[in-house]
Amino acid sequence: MVLIETERLILREFKDDDWVSVHEYASDPEVVRFMDWGPNTEEETRNFIKRAISHQNEKPRRNFTLAIVLKSENKLIGGCGIVISDPDNRQGYIGYCLNRNFWGQGYATETARALLKFGFEKLNLHRIFATCDPKNVASAHVLEKIGMKLEGRLREHKLAKGKWRDSLVYSILDYEWKKPNRIT
Repeated sequence: MVLIETERLILREFKDDDWVSVHEYASDPEVVRFMDWGPNTEEETRNFIKRAISHQNEKPRRNFTLAIVLKSENKLIGGCGIVISDPDNRQGYIGYCLNRNFWGQGYATETARALLKFGFEKLNLHRIFATCDPKNVASAHVLEKIGMKLEGRLREHKLAKGKWRDSLVYSILDYEWKKPNRIT
């Protein structure tokens, strides 16, 4: 079981009864505007929770899909994850999604930082990357703030919600993460 604690957050495994809190943000068109999925139906959200829980028993585990819980209120405010996409080359990627009532308060940055720490220190990854829609300026800012570097733009590589979409690719390497003077 994975449990990651930060100053204000707990990143923990999803449970069956989390679906109601998840559905609050996963069904919000504004929250999922830049995602490949959503807005979710109740069934889609329940299926997401089932998949997240099923990953918990994988051996070896490659997908860590976690709930973001605000410590002060013990409230689930989003979801995040890190996936080992290429075990041979020690590479993985991160992602996060928050209820819009909690945007602009540094929770995405705190979450993403914690995922990098987990990926480098616990999963022994060499490279962690993330993608975001070029129009999602807030997410790009989070990735830059945690020390990831813009590698480039994938042009129309993804068909999302019936439209071709570009993605910005960001990454950070283990030795960059370990630099004593890195900005985070």
